[in-house]
Amino acid sequence: MRYLTLLLLLLFTPAAAQQVPQSQAQIQLSFVPLVKEAAPAVVNIYAKIMREPRGTPLQRDPFFERFFRDSFSEKPRVQNSLGSGVILSTDGIVVSNYHVVGMATDIRVVLNDRREFSARVLLGDAAADLAILKIDTPEPLPFLNLRQSETVEVGELALAIGNPFGVGQTVSSGIVSGLARSGVGGVNNGRGYFIQTDAPINPGNSGGALIDMAGQLIGINTSILTRSGGSNGIGFAIPSDLVETFVEQARAGLSEFGRPWAGISGQPVDADMAGPLGLDRPGGIIVSGLHAASPFLAAGLDVGDVITSVDGQPVNTPNEMIYRMAVAGLGKSAMITRLRDGASASFPVDLIAAPDLPPRDALTLQRDSVLPGLALARVNPAVIAEMNLPLEAQGIVVTNPGRFGPRIGLRQGDVILSVNGIEVTHPDEVATLLGGQVRRFGVLVLRGDRRISLRFRL
Repeated sequence: MRYLTLLLLLLFTPAAAQQVPQSQAQIQLSFVPLVKEAAPAVVNIYAKIMREPRGTPLQRDPFFERFFRDSFSEKPRVQNSLGSGVILSTDGIVVSNYHVVGMATDIRVVLNDRREFSARVLLGDAAADLAILKIDTPEPLPFLNLRQSETVEVGELALAIGNPFGVGQTVSSGIVSGLARSGVGGVNNGRGYFIQTDAPINPGNSGGALIDMAGQLIGINTSILTRSGGSNGIGFAIPSDLVETFVEQARAGLSEFGRPWAGISGQPVDADMAGPLGLDRPGGIIVSGLHAASPFLAAGLDVGDVITSVDGQPVNTPNEMIYRMAVAGLGKSAMITRLRDGASASFPVDLIAAPDLPPRDALTLQRDSVLPGLALARVNPAVIAEMNLPLEAQGIVVTNPGRFGPRIGLRQGDVILSVNGIEVTHPDEVATLLGGQVRRFGVLVLRGDRRISLRFRL
């Protein structure tokens, strides 16, 4: 009822809003026309995902595997996933969440009028939790127009449309509660950049639409903060500007999202840091590290500079800056504003992918090694970005510890610095040092910001 009252206040002058409704049309004023226009473009998605058996510790032990091979045999199981999606074009481009369809082997899209279509994933990205699907049909489909999410303001009315708990298409109303939410605990592991809403969002709403009062898509519902599993009025949607970038890359034929690489590390400027840095209030990101291949370094940025905006939009966290770069698009440039010694300056930065140089030279150790199945790669900017390694990481990274690596303490993401006291700079060197007749081994690894010495013997 409070939303209907607010809607009346928005649509009529202050004087008219205080009057008793004078006509049947005013009495019946509601979201009905808006829902009738938008709902046909919101679809239900049913996906089948094949899950490999998880196994047991005994199954992973080569000694017991020899005796109980048949007992341990398990078949992959089918997991059904339920979610929502939004049609964005008449030719069948659909957006949904990656966690709904990203690993699916069979995807069925069901329209509001009960028509069913099979769909395939054109492009998906787990970090952004977005996936672009394609429905192949000669029939023109209903769709929603995208609104620039930068024009969305806190306090706007919003509707969430999806399929919560599989009960069928459902509409819930609320407002835009917040913007530029990043680093929110429980949302994509604290990563991302979101629109916050109090429109109820529940399981099954994932991938559904968050629309404004003009029926335009402002976000894709992705997650909630909850302790009970149900909606507590704190829901998050992925802004439509990022969705548009995904659609552009999918139409260009990319199967993986091309995310610009900054090659910098930094932290938000807080109240204690603002004054000494020449700021009258907290804001921006102070640069604490720059990779030698960073495009920001090439453009003139230095450690100690404060990045205050990207393309004219203020940035206060690293996630905000990454989002602005992603929206600008790979292969383009972004105008960066930085503060140095109290003076502000703006300059363009090329938005490039993380360089895969020097070559990663990926290698998997063979049976003649003491750790067969251990997969390694040389650290370079692309590997740093893919595996979320420290910016200054150098050496050989463990991309897969295999079956035996965990038994000596190796984990995926460990950077091997030396083997038996000998510094290593190439996977071949690790393979040689772990393939000889020596029965005692010592491996020095970098895990996060800690150096760990692992010792074992055969």
